[in-house]
Amino acid sequence: GDAAMSPYEITHPGGSVEHVNDEAGAVWLQRVRHTYPATIWLNPTPERQWEYSSSTKLIQELMEGAMYPLTLEGLDDAMRELTRKKG
Repeated sequence: GDAAMSPYEITHPGGSVEHVNDEAGAVWLQRVRHTYPATIWLNPTPERQWEYSSSTKLIQELMEGAMYPLTLEGLDDAMRELTRKKG
């Protein structure tokens, strides 16, 4: 996904615009990363625009930098990262 959302969806319980979640989105994302350490985020938004979205920056931090643009080069980099994490 594009990671551009309300920061409240990431940082606050009940912050989702579609659901009243008991836990913040960050808790869920950390849970996924703990369960599946070889995880990356493919972002279809052009990389040059990522710095303008506070939620994108938050997710980059939660993903420990494992966010890649949805481009051929980004896919190559993401696959290298997944291979590195798996090995």
